Amino acid sequence: MAVDGKWNLTIKTPMGDQTGVLTLKQDGDALTGEMSGPQGAAPIENGRVEGDTLKWDAKVTQPMPITLEFAGKEEGGNLSGDVKLGAFGNSTFTGVPA
Repeated sequence: MAVDGKWNLTIKTPMGDQTGVLTLKQDGDALTGEMSGPQGAAPIENGRVEGDTLKWDAKVTQPMPITLEFAGKEEGGNLSGDVKLGAFGNSTFTGVPA
């Protein structure tokens, strides 16, 4: 699984699509990086690789404080998966190489 690098990220939210850039670095089962977008940047937390699934959290403060919980996979050179939007339920995300 080649996930190192920058990804153009799109998150489906109740307020419409939110876009940004996700930077990932995998070291064994550890996953580090940062998410950035119009509302600022947030380091990814609790990043890990479980089998073929990537998992990480990101605490964003704009437009409101919320912890996003991601679980996804790399397939065909792209990322896709599910994201928990705190009290706003569950949604999906996609990522293409930047």
